[in-house]
Amino acid sequence: MTWLLILILVPLAGSLVLAFLKGNDRAAVLAALGFSILEFLLVIPFWLSYSPSGARLQMTSSFDWIPSFGVHIAFGVDGIALIMIAVIALLVPIVVGGLGTMDKLPAGRSAGGYLSLILLQEALTIGVFAATDVFLFYVLFEIMLIPMYFLIGGYGGANRQYAAVKFFLYSFLGGLIMLASAIGAYSLAADKLGKGTFDWATLVTVVRDAPLSTQIWLFLGFFLAFAIKAPLVPFHTWLPDAAGEAPIGVAVLLVGILDKVGTFGFLRYCLPMFPDASRTLAPLVLVLSVIGVLYGSILAAGQRDMKRFIAYVSIAHFGFISLGIFAFNEQAMVGSATYMLNHSLATGMLIVVIGLVIARGGSSRISDYGGMAKVTPLLAGLFLLAGLSTLSLPGTNSFVSEFLVLIGSFVDQPVYTILATVGMVLAAAYVLWLYQRVFQGPVRGDALVGVGGGPGTAIAPELGAKKAIRDLGGKEIAILAPLVVLILVLGFYPKPVLDTVTPTVQQTLSAVQGGK
Repeated sequence: MTWLLILILVPLAGSLVLAFLKGNDRAAVLAALGFSILEFLLVIPFWLSYSPSGARLQMTSSFDWIPSFGVHIAFGVDGIALIMIAVIALLVPIVVGGLGTMDKLPAGRSAGGYLSLILLQEALTIGVFAATDVFLFYVLFEIMLIPMYFLIGGYGGANRQYAAVKFFLYSFLGGLIMLASAIGAYSLAADKLGKGTFDWATLVTVVRDAPLSTQIWLFLGFFLAFAIKAPLVPFHTWLPDAAGEAPIGVAVLLVGILDKVGTFGFLRYCLPMFPDASRTLAPLVLVLSVIGVLYGSILAAGQRDMKRFIAYVSIAHFGFISLGIFAFNEQAMVGSATYMLNHSLATGMLIVVIGLVIARGGSSRISDYGGMAKVTPLLAGLFLLAGLSTLSLPGTNSFVSEFLVLIGSFVDQPVYTILATVGMVLAAAYVLWLYQRVFQGPVRGDALVGVGGGPGTAIAPELGAKKAIRDLGGKEIAILAPLVVLILVLGFYPKPVLDTVTPTVQQTLSAVQGGK
């Protein structure tokens, strides 16, 4: 029993416990909070026990599953998987703690069922990042769609069923195509070794020697699945619908965590297993990346809904991440790997703050808001901090990642990098414009400041059907505090994260450069 297995089993056990607490919402929330905080506390020694200078895969464990086909239940982590597991463990308690504040369940829905699915999603997602058997990775890649499907379809907005089905079908189809490529890699191993295997480390040594044409076909199978998940333009259309209809807590996990499985897959599977195909098809991926940066930025600026705004912002950011990965430059790739973490923190906080705005106003439409900084100054300030981190302002966590991506990519891909920098300018425009429309100017509906609750409150017909609008309370500050601290600390001292991911990036880049 390794620490990694414990990290998978704790939220899984919590999910089972919560399944029996559907009739007691208070007990369900307390139990979910307890399990999620325990998971976060377990991640701390897990991180400290990881040695960046050690083997690529650490805390490994393996058990026979289907011996006749060489399939194992095998787990292990590298530096990139480690940081993603850590951010999952951080965000889930925030999502649980925000239930009733930034999220309210539909009538007739119990907290036990909702939170059980949240913890199940956490366990499966950690398993995806930790799997070192390709077949196990595929199985978890597909199974983790199920709780997210029910979270969106059962607890989302008016068009939740459409959004949930679209999310599921896109990802499921991509997974099936990836399975075909995984079977192809298995066959190559069987031809060369006399026995097929799905072990990741073995397949890396076998498939990388395959002819270029074979590598390309196998690469495309994995790449399509990951490009859909990322989401990379033009495979992105499921995300605005899913993020727009999902509850705020679910959107935090969807945009902050699940999307990273795609870019993680590029680094773990596409590049080391298919180095020649990766280099050959890199120009195509770079074109799609730059299109994603510009397309996502332009559409974000034109959104009328705050939740869909977040989706298009993320599409632009994933363009930056894939640009850094396929530039095949160490600085750029380190920037992309750390961007995965920093995007989770910045966008996660922005989604939470938007959820708090929506909880006060009862609407996600941007046009329904205005002047909220006059009555909710603390909320406005944290919204601005999250937005500035999203646009990678120096001093915030995202700046170092975006800077490394751009400075590294410019060395080998100057044209693509220059085009991508336009997205930075657009980011400043769409983030600040959103802040201005929601928090600046006159208070919408001629709200009466100070009525119905003392200083710092307001009554705005458009925003609350004659209910008081209050600033952040103690519980809401506690939810946001960890994200605020990390955004500021990592903005000035990113060394712990950089030291963790750099050796893994160097090993990945060495595998790509060592191809035929």
